[in-house]
Amino acid sequence: MALALSLSGCGSGTGPDDEVTLKFVAADYGSESAGNSSRKYWDALAESFEAKHPGIEVDVEVLSWEVVDGEVAKMVEAGEAPDIAQIGAYADFAKQDVLYSADELLSLATQADFLPALTDAGEYKRVQYGMPFVASTRLLFYNKDLFAQAGLTAPKTWDGLRTAARALREQGVAYPFALPLGPEEAQAETMMWLLSGGGGYTDQAGNYAIDSARNVATFEWMRKNLVGEGLVGPVDPARLNRQKAFDAFTAGDVGMLNGHPTLMKQAAAKGVKLGMVPMPGRTGRASSTMGVADWMMAFKQGGHREQVGKFLDFVFTEKNVLDFAERYGLLPVTVSASGSMREDTGQKDMWSFLDALPTSELPPVDKTSWARVSADIKKNIGKAVSGNGDPAGVLAGIARNASTTEASE
Repeated sequence: MALALSLSGCGSGTGPDDEVTLKFVAADYGSESAGNSSRKYWDALAESFEAKHPGIEVDVEVLSWEVVDGEVAKMVEAGEAPDIAQIGAYADFAKQDVLYSADELLSLATQADFLPALTDAGEYKRVQYGMPFVASTRLLFYNKDLFAQAGLTAPKTWDGLRTAARALREQGVAYPFALPLGPEEAQAETMMWLLSGGGGYTDQAGNYAIDSARNVATFEWMRKNLVGEGLVGPVDPARLNRQKAFDAFTAGDVGMLNGHPTLMKQAAAKGVKLGMVPMPGRTGRASSTMGVADWMMAFKQGGHREQVGKFLDFVFTEKNVLDFAERYGLLPVTVSASGSMREDTGQKDMWSFLDALPTSELPPVDKTSWARVSADIKKNIGKAVSGNGDPAGVLAGIARNASTTEASE
């Protein structure tokens, strides 16, 4: 049955394509002002696809990350779902039963090419609805010139990180360690620290464990040893957003921060020499790092399963996957494209991130409650490290809300 669905989903018949227009909404990984908007990529890809599939047009709409998830949700609620969306989360739509499953859309070859860990992360109740689009992992970035001036080597432990931050402060570095716990992406910075402390958002059974003893101890250490010692710079971590931290790094004002691949290009453009190592842990390098994936999904409302399947098979060809990943400094989500990146010495800087991806841990994106829990973390986690903060109390409050949200799903 799966084989029959897959073959029909990717349009294996010999008849002409139906004349349809597919509505496609995508997130923007660049910006119009910088001249690198994702619209350029998607317009070119759509044009190439349409030339090979007469009768199918792709109407592309590219929206900023700040609004795209919410706008797609509004479209679905209004009964005007796009045929395809490339956004940050899929599970809530899977629960509403408004999505096609991957095996209803993709050829067997395309399905088999996804990296297994990302396939698993795209499953809701053991059925894949979320198709990974691009991925990234996180490493500790440090400014090589600032480290050399302070006589430092890359830290391997939390104590080493604190020692390095102290030395950088003595050298007049504005942000010895930048700690962005502002609302832009606090849930990611938080997860990196939880993992480095031997904890995480969930336990081994997949249940939320946000206020576990290990997690509380991690934030107690951060509050006392980084924020309390004045090692995080002039901006309160609760108000410091990721991009502002990245901007400060590329300006040469940050000694260390947790970063992802796109920061490499931003730093290189400003002439900042950087080093990258795994996130330090309490007594040694962290055993796992955080991975992130963004998702492609297809809505059933328009009834264009066959045409959508053809388009997605085209999107996930090795060439197209690699093109987008390299353009924006991200990791490909397929075995074939990952292999090509690994063989390209021009992409050597990406190899450390590729190495980390297979064993990385993703946020609990398969939980329909995650979007709301993540929003709560973004709003409140910065309070845990403030001068008079109470990590145990803040984490307990987030955990209570998470349990209530999960129970209501």
